[in-house]
Amino acid sequence: MKQRVNYLQTNREFLQLMLQVEEYKKTTGFDSKLIELIKIRASQLNGCAYCLDMHTKDARAIGESEQRIYCLNAWRESPFYSDAERAALELTEAVTEISAHGVPNELYERVRLHFDEKQYIDLVALIITINGWNRLAIAAGNVPGSYRPAK
Repeated sequence: MKQRVNYLQTNREFLQLMLQVEEYKKTTGFDSKLIELIKIRASQLNGCAYCLDMHTKDARAIGESEQRIYCLNAWRESPFYSDAERAALELTEAVTEISAHGVPNELYERVRLHFDEKQYIDLVALIITINGWNRLAIAAGNVPGSYRPAK
């Protein structure tokens, strides 16, 4: 595999915008493990190997269990996730695949049992952001394997 284009060098202006959006996650107050679970689940749905490599490594680096990472693709059948995490993962799937079924009112209500209105929009923003990174990485042909988490 060979990367098509290095967007880190080709379009610094756009990269800086994406990084600014990415920084927003720090203001949400969400647990970093939940953020990584969202990133991993969206990347699974989008088939982004580069982002899966990155975010599974990041999740392990912050203490997420291998069991929860491995079972994320089957979170509905796994007892390892809280009700709030389940709501966030279901929202991740709905927003990532929004053209299929939209975001049903019933899902919105389930999410709102655990998150307030601002947090709901913050979750959607996180999901939009990882979907953007997935699409950028796939379109650029990023090759997984070389990413190392920050220490």
